[in-house]
Amino acid sequence: MKGTLKIYVPALCRLVAAAVLFMSLVLFSGHARAADANHVKIKNATVKIFTVVNPADYANPWNMLGTGSLAGSGCVIRGNRIITNAHVISDHTFIQVRRFGESKKYPARLVAVSHEADLALLTVDDPRFFKGIVPLEFGGLPQVQQDVVVYGYPYGGDTLSTTKGVISRIEHQVYTHSMISLLAAQIDAAINPGSSGGPVVIGDKIVGVVMEMVGSMQSIGYMVPVPVIRHFLDDLNDGRCDGFPEDGIVCQAMENESMRRMYRMKKDQTGVLTFRVVPGSPGYGRIFKGDVVMAIDGHDVGNDATVEFRPQERTSMNYYTEMHQIGESEILTILRKGKVLKVSIDLTDPVGSNQLVPLEQYDRRPDYYIFGGLIFSPLTVKYLKNWGDNWIDSAPANLVNTYLYEPLKEEGEEAVNLMRVLPDGVNRGYHGSGNFRVMTLNGKKVKNLKQLIAGIEASKDEFIVIGDRWGTVIVLDRKKAIKATSGIMKTYRIPFDRSSNLR
Repeated sequence: MKGTLKIYVPALCRLVAAAVLFMSLVLFSGHARAADANHVKIKNATVKIFTVVNPADYANPWNMLGTGSLAGSGCVIRGNRIITNAHVISDHTFIQVRRFGESKKYPARLVAVSHEADLALLTVDDPRFFKGIVPLEFGGLPQVQQDVVVYGYPYGGDTLSTTKGVISRIEHQVYTHSMISLLAAQIDAAINPGSSGGPVVIGDKIVGVVMEMVGSMQSIGYMVPVPVIRHFLDDLNDGRCDGFPEDGIVCQAMENESMRRMYRMKKDQTGVLTFRVVPGSPGYGRIFKGDVVMAIDGHDVGNDATVEFRPQERTSMNYYTEMHQIGESEILTILRKGKVLKVSIDLTDPVGSNQLVPLEQYDRRPDYYIFGGLIFSPLTVKYLKNWGDNWIDSAPANLVNTYLYEPLKEEGEEAVNLMRVLPDGVNRGYHGSGNFRVMTLNGKKVKNLKQLIAGIEASKDEFIVIGDRWGTVIVLDRKKAIKATSGIMKTYRIPFDRSSNLR
C-alpha cells in the first residue's frame, strides 16, 4: 500500500492542478468573451456629434458672433435618446450624429438640456439610426480606485477611441460650463477635446459622462457621475427641466472652538453658521442670521461645511439639497439661541438664481437698451468673459468685484452695467465712459434694466442723470437724447434700440 500511495499522490496532484488550470482557462475565456461582448455593445452605442453653433455677442448684444462648428461624443440610452454634454450643443443651430463605423450623418434635435449639470439629451427622428443599437444602462456611483474605460471621439482622428483609467476621487467641483459646484468624479484616463459627452463605463454600465480635462495637465479629467445624471433624467419626468435647487442660505465653517462656544454648541454638536439668507430665496424668513445648521435631512453637517455621502467619504453640505428636485422640501436641523429646532424649507428656486450677477447663459441673447448712445445691459459672466480666459484678473476690477462679492439685496435686482458709449454730439465728453454699474437715475435707485427703461421713458425732467456707485454722473439733455437716438442707431447700423424681449 505504501508503494501504491507514493505513485498515486503525485498523480492526483497533477490531475488537480490540471483541473484548476483548465477551470482558470475556462473562466478567463468566459471573462474575455464577456469583455469583448461589452466592448462591441458599448462602441456600437457610442456616437459622434457634429454641431454648428452661433453664440450671441455679449460685447455687441444686438449681434451674433457668427457660425462655427465643433464635435463631441455621446451614447445611446433608453427611449431612443442620446446623452452628451450641454457644452457640446449649446448655442446650436444644427446638430448631426454619426454611428460607429458608418459614414452617414443623421440630423438630430435637442430633447432637453441642463446647463447646470453640463448634460443634454438628443434624439434622431429617423428610426433607422437606432436600428441594431442596444441602449446602455446606468450603473451606480463607482468606488475610488475602481477601473473605468472612457469611450469617445477625441480630436486628432475620426475613429472611436478608448482609454483606461481609475477613479481618483469623488467630491464637489466647479463645472466649467456652468460655474456651479456639483458632485463630480476625477479620472486619470486620457481625455481630449472631442471626448466630451462620451460614456465612462465599468463592465457594460455607464458610471459617468466625460465632462472636461484640467487645462494642460495630463491625465486629470472629470466626469459627471451617475447621481447627477439620474437627477437630470428624473427631473424630466414632468416634461420639463427645472434644474437643481438651492435654499439661499449662506454659511461659514465653525471649526474654531471659541465660535462654537459663543453660539452655545455642545461638544458633540457640529454645524455651520448662517451669516446671510438671500432675500426672496426659499430660506428667507425661515432661517436667520446666527442660526447654526447642524443637519440636512438627518445627515450631520461637519464643522467644515461637509457631509458624508458614503461611509468615510465627504463632500459639500450642498449635496443633500441638490439631490432634491425643485418643488420638494428639505428638513434642516438648526441650533437657534441654544435650542435645537427642525425647519422645513420648500425648494422652489434653481441653483444660481439667487445671486446678483447671473452665471453662464446659453441658448439666449443678452438684454440691452440704448439711449442717447449709452448702451445698458445687465452684467453677466458671459460679458466678463470678453476679457479672455483670465477674465477675473483682466476684466474691469469694479465689475469683477460686483460679480464676486456683491450679494443680491432684493428680489428682482440686477447689476445694470453701462457697457460703453457710442460717440455722438449729444454725448460729447462721455465717449470714454463705460463699464460701471448704474446705481441711480435722476437720483433714484435703479433696481434692474426694466426699471431703468421705464424711468427714462416716463421722465418729464429736462435732464437724464445716470449715477454710479462713486457719485459721479452722466448728464444728457432728455429731449436732445431722444431725438439723437434714431440717428445714432442708423450711424452704427444697429437695428433696434433694445433687445426683442424689451420691445
